[in-house]
Amino acid sequence: MARRLVSLMIALIVSAGAAAQQLDRQLAYDPGVCAAREASLVAAVAAANSVGCLEMMAAFPRPVMEQAPFDAYSLNAYSFWRVRSGAGVYAAPDGELVGQMAAGFNFARAIDTTVPGWIQGADRQWLRREDAELTRASSLRGFLLPASWQHPFAIILDKTGIYASLEPGGPRSPDSGYVTRRYELVHIYARSEDSAGHVWYLVGPRRWLRQEFVAKFAPIARPQAVTGRWMAVDLFEQTLIAYEGDAPVFATIISSGMPDWPTREGIFHIWARLETDSMRSATGAPDAYALEQVPWVMYFDGDISLHGSYWHDDFGYRRSHGCVNLSISDARWLYQWTAQDAPDAAGQVVNNVLVHSSGVYAAS
Repeated sequence: MARRLVSLMIALIVSAGAAAQQLDRQLAYDPGVCAAREASLVAAVAAANSVGCLEMMAAFPRPVMEQAPFDAYSLNAYSFWRVRSGAGVYAAPDGELVGQMAAGFNFARAIDTTVPGWIQGADRQWLRREDAELTRASSLRGFLLPASWQHPFAIILDKTGIYASLEPGGPRSPDSGYVTRRYELVHIYARSEDSAGHVWYLVGPRRWLRQEFVAKFAPIARPQAVTGRWMAVDLFEQTLIAYEGDAPVFATIISSGMPDWPTREGIFHIWARLETDSMRSATGAPDAYALEQVPWVMYFDGDISLHGSYWHDDFGYRRSHGCVNLSISDARWLYQWTAQDAPDAAGQVVNNVLVHSSGVYAAS
């Protein structure tokens, strides 16, 4: 009787283990079930509406990612103001006029806003409050990637809140039941092209979005000469993925150089890092700028750097004069993460930056 009981228990354990393994197989995320077997719009829609694909989307409706820490110190302790061109600069409130802001894109970090009608900049000089406008830095934070990550996902870039389309190339439809929300993460279950050659992504049941409304994150192979902790900046997707060896560990969106000031492609290394640095172009130059106390600066290509950006929240789109703009929280995470890398044989910490393009950025 005891032997039968033991045998029964063993059988139950084996059966339970097999059931658990089967359940794991059923729950494993694999968007391949949504892929069409042939390159046609009809096949893409049929695959997207198949039972297997619908079950996969129901089981895994969106990516679950841990966000990078919020840089509360920098965002709360710093007060940044955009200053109008031609604004007067004073030695003291209601004091002597000692200068004038040059024409251009000018920002000042305020260290004293307690005097009514006045702000004091980091250079200890004063500006009339009416000549400046307080800027709120982006609260965007990137994502810590799980060790199991291998399938592409995306982040919504659209700012207007559009409906998804029911099929590639179709009109936006409320019947999709989906409206875009900026910086929301979505799975890419499938990819297709419409009759005009535009790329579309399946992001949910009967929910297709054009490629330009999202930024896609996809792992790439490590260049042979690169070791340790390194970063890949994709100018087409406007993304950055940080790697430790071959393993991707962090992903976010960036803003690289505009057409007149393109960010150069190639493999570089971080040659200097500063917790803050002021940046300015030549006075009187076209599109001149003066930016005080830019945080978490990592120079990698001459005077081109990765750095925190407090003056805009347009991440995912080109915006800079060649630098790689990051949110302040993302810049701090990367600054600290790269600095903690193991030194090489010469005792130096070498962090490579690969700048590449996975596609051709649209002209308009």
